[in-house]
Formats: sequence, structure tokens, C-alpha cells
Amino acid sequence: MRLEKGQKLLFIGDSITDCERQRPDGEGLFGALGKGYVALIDALLQAVYPELGIRVVNKGNSGNTVRDLQERWQEDVLAQKPDWLSIMIGINDVWRQYDTPLITEWHVYAEEYEETLRNLVDKTKPHLKGLVLMTPFYLEPNPEDKMRKTMDEYGAIVKKVAADTGAVFVDTQAAFNAVLEELYPATLAWDRVHPTYAGHMVLARAFLKEAGFEWNRN
Repeated sequence: MRLEKGQKLLFIGDSITDCERQRPDGEGLFGALGKGYVALIDALLQAVYPELGIRVVNKGNSGNTVRDLQERWQEDVLAQKPDWLSIMIGINDVWRQYDTPLITEWHVYAEEYEETLRNLVDKTKPHLKGLVLMTPFYLEPNPEDKMRKTMDEYGAIVKKVAADTGAVFVDTQAAFNAVLEELYPATLAWDRVHPTYAGHMVLARAFLKEAGFEWNRN
């Protein structure tokens, strides 16, 4: 298990991370962590590793791109002083290129995406015990679909940044691909982006696997 006793684990990202989390803190009572993979990870850590007392914080913001993360990084990440940080961003960076193709100022193209992500990682990693980079995903089984193909390109950027910086890499698209061999995409997300609880469990499982989580631990 990579996480250690008493550590603070902060998640940041877009609506997939947000999932109606409490504002502004992103932690506390009454479903403060939202209704997605962050809450599932917290529940499993508490249930299986209660002695570690991992403090989980959710700083997801719906609609965010990596450009938006940069604008709120000081307040929502650096000032929080997490021990571990998990970043999953990129879906909106890609999606806006397809659902609003004429509003180009909303588009975050690959070069800016990589440069901004690297900048955030480089200035934050020295202050962390651990960093997790999760790929964006698109629940489309056809890899030649235009949006899926672009999303895979952004996922490859995340993989490259993780390799270059020694971050823990979580391939969420690969995790979903395995499930999509059996299930139709709409079963996991009506719009192929915002997952059901089953989809969020796929994300939680992929994260915990790379964190060294032991499912059968006594």
C-alpha cells in the first residue's frame, strides 16, 4: 500500500471528480466528497484500511479544463498541502473541440494541455509524498471514433508526463475498455462521459490497484 498513516489525499479534476461535492472545502459530513469515484475510494480506504486514517479531499470542478486548474491551483492544491495528489483532467479539453467546434477559445489543444499539465506537476511534485496522474477517457469502444482517438492522444500525453516525472500512472481508458467488451457504453454513461456508479467503481478500482490496495485484506 503506497499511502501511509495519517496522510492527506487530494483529488482534483472536472465533473467526473466533482460529482456534487461540498463547496468550498470538498470534505466533511453529509456526502461532502460527492457521489463518484472519490467517495468510493474514501469508503474503501476507511473500510479496508481503517488504521491508516487517510484524509480524502475532493477539489473537482464541473466543466474544468487544465487551463481552469492552473487558475485555481494555488488555492485548491498548493494551499491545501496534500501528501498525495491525484489529477484527472482532459475530458473537457477534448470535448469542447467536438461539441462546440466553432468556439475555439474554449478549446485546449494538445500542446497547451501538455505544457500546462507539466507546469503544474513540476511545481507541485517536490512538495508531495506521491502524485497520481489519471488519464481522461471516452466510453466509445471504437478507437477510430474521432473524439475517442483525440482522447487517446491526450491520454498518451498523461502517460508521458507520468513517466518523465515518476508519477503513478492510472490508465482509466484501459480500465473502461475491459468492461466495454461486455457492456454497451450507455450502460456505463448515457453521454459516454459521465459514468454511472458502476463506471465510477471502474475508476475507483483502477486508482486503488495502482495504489497497492489489497482487496482481500483481513
